[in-house]
Amino acid sequence: MPAAPTHRQPGNGRAYPLVSHTSPDSIIAWHLGQAVTVRRFLADVMRLAAELPPGGHIFNVCADRYRFTVGLCAALVAGKISLLPSTHTPEMVRQLASFAPDAFCLHDTPDCDIALPRFRIPGFVGQAAAATLPEPRIPSIPGERVMAYVFTSGSTGQPVPHRKTWGFLVSNVRAAAARLGLQDGRAYTLVGTVPPQHMYGFESTVLLALQGGIALSAAHTFYPADICDALEAVPRPRVLVTSPVHLRALLLSPARLPPADLILSATAPLSEKLACEAEARLAAPLMEIYGSTETGQLATRRTAQTSAWELFPGVKLEARRQTGGESGESGAEDQDQVWAAGGHVEQPVAMGDALELLDETRFLLHGRKADLINIAGKRTSLAYLNHQLNAIEGVEDGVFFMPDAPPGEQAEGHVRRLVALVMAPRLQAAQILHALRERIDPAFLPRPLLFVDTLPRNATGKLPHEILAPLVARLQAARQSQPPGEGA
Repeated sequence: MPAAPTHRQPGNGRAYPLVSHTSPDSIIAWHLGQAVTVRRFLADVMRLAAELPPGGHIFNVCADRYRFTVGLCAALVAGKISLLPSTHTPEMVRQLASFAPDAFCLHDTPDCDIALPRFRIPGFVGQAAAATLPEPRIPSIPGERVMAYVFTSGSTGQPVPHRKTWGFLVSNVRAAAARLGLQDGRAYTLVGTVPPQHMYGFESTVLLALQGGIALSAAHTFYPADICDALEAVPRPRVLVTSPVHLRALLLSPARLPPADLILSATAPLSEKLACEAEARLAAPLMEIYGSTETGQLATRRTAQTSAWELFPGVKLEARRQTGGESGESGAEDQDQVWAAGGHVEQPVAMGDALELLDETRFLLHGRKADLINIAGKRTSLAYLNHQLNAIEGVEDGVFFMPDAPPGEQAEGHVRRLVALVMAPRLQAAQILHALRERIDPAFLPRPLLFVDTLPRNATGKLPHEILAPLVARLQAARQSQPPGEGA
């Protein structure tokens, strides 16, 4: 990973306020059971900004969403850049240190062992003390200032940094707030199940609060009981910001779910069935968000009512013909590459998804291009197969996986077989395979179908290849060492 470029102070561009709340006594967060006003929040931010150690880059690992937000804003005010990788593994930390040698770790736990210089976030100004402070000045931040580097996994395993300016992020989340109907004058609160370090959580549980004039819940929620407690702990109207895997687990709970006023979902496509069930159980409309780390949020859809996505105002998609596409058994093909531009997108970006443009503002999503597979001349996507697997009654979670071809088996005509991992304690393999035969082409039936007690999804509900591949290898080896049994 290349070293971080030298940070330059911005020129004479447009500036944006750190928060968009209209009163210093507006509630901007709920933390440890207390309402936090803008007055107190700004006092916490300015105090931390003055105490941050030297170093131009901050690796913010605070698990508490309020502390993370204070750290993020203090870094911005102090002219420092936040580093937001997708994982916190030792290897990722080593690569961050190479990318930004002056980086230090901002944390909120007594036992942080991140291998960087560490700074534990100090205590905050109390509510009573904050009430006596003078009228706070809301910092105005130049739009060109780099706020963060968000990292994605590169094709070689090296994380790829994506520079995010304050102006880009503000424009993006303001467009999202307007599209989602959060500018109707009501005091919404965001309750998130996704971590703030992830691009979706960063935008929809932190920046949306700062620039939407609404509040965030600091609660760290993951399990269904935690989500219910967090919803009940804040006043209505409230927004549940979640992912398909968290939503599915929540809906498996037999308990009565507290009503929400809006549900947001992203990180993976959601089925119409799950969306309808979520709307019924939580008594709220569900909106899916489409976007990418490179572009930010681009479109939304009401999944229970339509499969088409609607672009944010000003954003355009353009299909450009490219020659020599993905090589399958039939050879290279000409394919359309869809590019996003306009609106908050600072420069045209090639999309990594297979998109079908319906008109100037609407499109269909057919899955990640990297997920498109070709078996015996037939094509589909892993996203489509995963959707069909998880739609089977009794399947609690499941995923298809295409193993890499073993060395020496790359010859033309060799057919690789899909594997499927499934959590379905009440089903037999034969039942699942029978249901799959009614849903997908026989060429894509899993060989083998492997049962698991749980799937190692990360905090945003994804299953990274580097984690899934060794798990599949271990399960297949264990299966081959046992006598043949019933099933796949």
